[in-house]
Amino acid sequence: MPYDYDNQNIFAKILRGEIPNDTVLETDHALAFNDIGPQAPVHVLIIPKGPYVCFDHFAIEASDTEIADFNRAVAKVSQMTGVAPGAGGNGYRAIANCDDDGGQEVPHFHIHIVGGHNLGPMLSKA
Repeated sequence: MPYDYDNQNIFAKILRGEIPNDTVLETDHALAFNDIGPQAPVHVLIIPKGPYVCFDHFAIEASDTEIADFNRAVAKVSQMTGVAPGAGGNGYRAIANCDDDGGQEVPHFHIHIVGGHNLGPMLSKA
């Protein structure tokens, strides 16, 4: 499957500094910021700085350094926001949507860290 990255997507514009964000954490290869429409008390998006469309694109094409840095950023955000059990929290949900059937709205790979209260079941039967 070819991955056509749209460099005009909103996250690409955020990375270029064209659109402001509420930064939670920035590393060499990742940017984490608060979601503008939070679905829970904690709702942070973590995006890689590279042009990756979805998780499998990232996992296939990103360097080992990018992958490690990104995953550590996800862990650090869960700790920083207090939702990780190791930080005294009661847990969180890490969500990555892919393409139309997965409900992806922005064609730039990103993880949602959502928590701060009981989130209930992950999915209901359709």
